[in-house]
Amino acid sequence: MHQLYKRFGLPTISLFEHAILIIITIATLVAIGQEIVTMINNRHVALADLLLLFIYLEVLAMVAGYAAEGHLPVRMPIYIAIVALARYLILDMKAMDDWRVLTASASALMLAATVVVIKFGQTYFSGENNESRAPK
Repeated sequence: MHQLYKRFGLPTISLFEHAILIIITIATLVAIGQEIVTMINNRHVALADLLLLFIYLEVLAMVAGYAAEGHLPVRMPIYIAIVALARYLILDMKAMDDWRVLTASASALMLAATVVVIKFGQTYFSGENNESRAPK
């Protein structure tokens, strides 16, 4: 059974991974194109538009990283979530009550702290020689 999985299962999964990466890339490029057309039609570029393009750029970077390395750095989706929360705050802050502003801001702060903890863990607690990198 293990040999059967190695022979057919892994290549099939790899094929689906690449197909989905292509679909995500095409969908993201279409979304970028639609956003650019909207900006051209409106003859106006707002900060929200730029942040949305930045989110799309992060998605493309995440796809490129996954295609190149074969795994997804867990920090990439967190970065995208932080930018999405910032965009949400910028767009809707005037219409939000204090509680929503506080919770969205706290969420962004918790995500940023999560990135710091993950980076710390990857720096000091992964690899062959943990003792040499551990803080003293």
